[in-house]
Amino acid sequence: MNIVTRFPPSPTGFLHVGSLRTALYNYLYARKHGGKFIVRVEDTDRERLVEGAVESLIKTLAEVGLEYDEGPVITAGALSEKGENGPYTQSLRLDIYKTYVQKLLEQGSAYYCFCSKERLTELRSQQQLAKLPTKYDRACLKLDQDEITQRIEAGESHVVRLLVPDGETIFKDEIRGSIKISNAEIDDQVLMKADGYPTYHLAVVVDDHLMGVTHIIRGEEWISSVPKHVMLYNAFGFPMPAFAHLPLILNPDKSKLSKRQGDVAVEDFLAKGYLPETLINFVALLGFNPSGDREIYSITELIESFELSSVNKSGAVFDTEKLNWMNGQYIRAMEPAELFERAKPFFGSAQSLPEAQKQRILEVEKDRLTILKDLEERVEMYLTLPEYETEMLVWKKADAQDALLHMQALSTLLSAVSDDVFADRALIEGVVKKYIEEGEYQNGNVLWPVRVALSGQKQSAGPFDLLWALGKEDSLKRMTRAITKLST
Repeated sequence: MNIVTRFPPSPTGFLHVGSLRTALYNYLYARKHGGKFIVRVEDTDRERLVEGAVESLIKTLAEVGLEYDEGPVITAGALSEKGENGPYTQSLRLDIYKTYVQKLLEQGSAYYCFCSKERLTELRSQQQLAKLPTKYDRACLKLDQDEITQRIEAGESHVVRLLVPDGETIFKDEIRGSIKISNAEIDDQVLMKADGYPTYHLAVVVDDHLMGVTHIIRGEEWISSVPKHVMLYNAFGFPMPAFAHLPLILNPDKSKLSKRQGDVAVEDFLAKGYLPETLINFVALLGFNPSGDREIYSITELIESFELSSVNKSGAVFDTEKLNWMNGQYIRAMEPAELFERAKPFFGSAQSLPEAQKQRILEVEKDRLTILKDLEERVEMYLTLPEYETEMLVWKKADAQDALLHMQALSTLLSAVSDDVFADRALIEGVVKKYIEEGEYQNGNVLWPVRVALSGQKQSAGPFDLLWALGKEDSLKRMTRAITKLST
């Protein structure tokens, strides 16, 4: 079988992390089996469309590295498509849906409904009061063809509904096993709306068939809709695809993940400096883990190990602490040159510093970064020395006089070395350590006051890193300031 999966987002805003996981699992499955991964825009809900959402989606998928084989693309700044099964935007496929709806009407699998919104609202209200299932009562099912024709020709508003057969629907879920739902629980779903646009249920079945989709991998909230889709596959005589429904992503309190409790848009995470590799790795583990004894996986490892049968049935908790830890791991493991390219937008007010110095600052600070946006705050110390109390310069059982002695000696010593020494951390360290060894001083007595003098903080990078990142001129200015504080 030529495996084909798809990701069909609605252009209603930013890409939710749950949608990213759906796209990722479809991508992993297709790539593992040498198949195709399709992106299709489902824009039939015209009231919820957001301008620019499609372009944003394409950009975000590219940024996280999910390359698809067919679907909408941006070429020379304009939307276009790649693939032979388009259009890949549902609003451009209306004539196709009308053809298939007509087939259903002709064979008696669907029927016209002329009921007003007011009548449907009243019907629902009465059913709720009687504690009955809220379903359409098929008031229009028995209309004869002449009346239907006259009402349509008169321009009367109408929809087309699916005629749900009696009995039950049984289908296999690749994650959850066999699922059985009584057809009595299923409403005669609207397939074609009054505005001529199809509903999700009709469009998704027609599109998945025409685009050759073999595996439908989506969130568990769609399980209740599967019987409607199975009925449509059977009515059209289409081959049945495989279904797999992913568990919910949950907040720590086990409620459904929502923006009320934090970021949920992939774009927001990227803007804060979460690396795309981190997001892919983290999201992949929300319901699936290749081995269970590690957390860091490359995309290649995820592809090789992905199995639908290994996806959990229960909800996966979105653990922000784990995400932060993982992002830190990726930051520290990345090659310096690549990390610097990724970090360039996050230097904040330090953007004007020389490139070489920014590279040094990043190298010094990367072990303290959770997200790249943290860099904006970390670089402030390199621009302006924070105010600090003189007492901070004194190491434990030492005194101010001892700190002053070492600051003066090292200031003199470092003033005499060449700029080339300051360009090499190892050479700077050698100069300072030689001073400590020859004088038989305690490391803390010497290094603590230097570090505080350079950073103005109790917790910071080490003195050798700071001397290297600040450079000779700024380092000596900060040490001179410390000397002045200790002398008064």
